[in-house]
Amino acid sequence: MVLTEKNKRIVKNYGIWIRYNSRSGTHNMYKEYRDLTLCGAVEQMYAELAGRHRARPRSIQIMRTAILAAKDTKKVNVQQFHDSKIKFPLSHRLPRPANKNQRTTFKASRPCTFRG
Repeated sequence: MVLTEKNKRIVKNYGIWIRYNSRSGTHNMYKEYRDLTLCGAVEQMYAELAGRHRARPRSIQIMRTAILAAKDTKKVNVQQFHDSKIKFPLSHRLPRPANKNQRTTFKASRPCTFRG
C-alpha cells in the first residue's frame, strides 16, 4: 500500500510504534525517523530492524504512526537536526576551470578534493 503526501518537499519527523517477533520473544518499540514521506520512514524502519535486529518484514507489525512536531521528538538522532545553526561539511569539492577553453575531458593528474 502506498500513501501519497500532500507536500513531498518538506522533511517531517515521524514516530512509529511497532511490535516485532524475535527469536527470544515479542518486543514493543518506538522509533523516530526524518523523511519526506511516511512510506520513506517505514522503509527506513524496516531496513534498521533488518540490520540491527535481523527482523524479517513478516515478523514486524506497525501499530501506529504519527507526524511529530520538533518539540515532541524524543530520540537524539532526530533532535540533532532541529538546531537552527546546524552545519554540514562540504566534502569532495571539485575545482572548476576558470574559462571554458581550459576545460578538458581527461586530466593528467587527479584533482585534490580534500580541504582540511
